This record gives sequence, C-alpha cells and structure tokens, in this order.
Amino acid sequence: MMGSESNNNQELIGGYHVSDELLGTFLPIIVYWVYSGLYSMLGGVMDNYRLHSKKDEDEKNLVSKKEVVKGVLLQQVVQAAVATLLFAVTGNDGESDGDRHASIFVLGRQFFVAMVMLDTWQYFMHRYMHQNKFLYKHIHAQHHRLIVPYAFGALYNHPLEGLILDTIGGALAFLVSGMSPRTSIFFFSFATIKTVDDHCGLWLPGNLFHIFFKNNSAYHDIHHQLYGTKFNYSQPFFVTWDRILGTYMPYELEKRPEGGFEARPVKDCKEH
Repeated sequence: MMGSESNNNQELIGGYHVSDELLGTFLPIIVYWVYSGLYSMLGGVMDNYRLHSKKDEDEKNLVSKKEVVKGVLLQQVVQAAVATLLFAVTGNDGESDGDRHASIFVLGRQFFVAMVMLDTWQYFMHRYMHQNKFLYKHIHAQHHRLIVPYAFGALYNHPLEGLILDTIGGALAFLVSGMSPRTSIFFFSFATIKTVDDHCGLWLPGNLFHIFFKNNSAYHDIHHQLYGTKFNYSQPFFVTWDRILGTYMPYELEKRPEGGFEARPVKDCKEH
C-alpha cells in the first residue's frame, strides 16, 4: 500500500518513475531551450516577420549571445533551487490523486488566479525597477542591454532581478492559486512559452499568442525601445495594470520596405 501511495505524485517516463515535483522544476527549463531553440533555428528564414532587422539585432544589442546564455543558465539554476525548496516545504503525498479528480473549472480557476498573481507581482516590481534609479542602473538595466529582443534572451536578467521578478513571482502564483505540483508543470511550461514568445522579436501570422493576448511580442518590443521604457510594464499575460495605471502604450504595425515589420507607438510620448 505504501508503495502505491508513493507513486501518486509520479509519472512513468521511459520506464522510470519521475515525480511531479521534479517535472515541475525542470520541464519549464527544458521547454525554454527547446522553444527558443526552435525560433533560433528558423531565424534565417523569418526575415519577413522580424520586428527588427538581423543587422539591428547584431549591432544594437549591448551584450554578446554567449553572455546571454550564461546569464539565463544562472537564473535557471536559482529557479530550480527555489522550486525544489518550495515543493519540499509544501509537498503532500495525496495531492496528485485529488488533482486527477479536480474539475476543469477548478483547474481553470487555479490557472487564472496564478496568471493574475504573476502579472500583478511582475507589473509592480518591474515598474519599481524602472522608477528607482539605483535599481535600474545596477539591476534592471542588464535586461535592457537587449534593445532588440530575441527568444533565448527572454530570461536574461541580473540574478537578483531573476530571483525577485520571476522566481519569487512564480512561487507566489503557485501558493496563492493553490495548484498542485502536477498542475504547476503545465502552468509554468505555458508561462515559459509565453515569455519566450514575447521576446522572440517576430510577428508571425496565425500566432495564437497574438490572437488571444494583447501583451505580445510587439507590445513588449515597444517597452525595450528608448521611447517606451516608461510604458508597457505588464508581463507576461495581460495589459490590465498598464491600462489602469496609465502606462499603456498602444502600437501599430508597419511593414518595412526591406521586409519585416516595425511596431510604432500610437501614443506620442515626447512630452514624457
């Protein structure tokens, strides 16, 4: 009986039992590199969908791709350590069995609450890091070295920012929503894909994230430009807090003569 109970929180993968906690910790990291790697491999054939030219990506960014990879891996090590600790503290042997019988409504509510919690935390922390000159100069400015965002640079942050915005924000979303480790596998993998997509630097036809979310690659690209650093703080899902608190900058897409698109702000921000 104890043997069967211990397997409640496990998935059978390749003949081995892998715990939900282990999957919840490492699958989002694997998803990050697989999804961003896909964009990188297809980058050469997507010039007609770029929000910036390849030349701009190579010349305007202030950090090498090698340093970006190192920075992202460091954040993911911290992320994995905090997730392991969080699952150890909140673990419950019987929760996955209950999770199997949770209704779609309950799972949907948990997803929505987690999305709102993560958005709320990241909006206010992100905005404060722009408004506090010390924090911006010494911490958040690292992320803005990527003036032209690309997919695998999505989590390129100062380690302290990665801990505060992403890791602690994710932990709060997990705790407040009441989701189980099994549900968290799907939520954090989804959030990872969304974050990578928002930084991919492409406007792809038929992209479901562009259809269902106003917070998308073009919206976030505005924020990475000099004129947009006081706007579009919301991430990664909705634009609600930007709209409520007056930091929403709408955009329009224009085709560039040489191919691709440019996201131009509709709101004139010269007075700001």
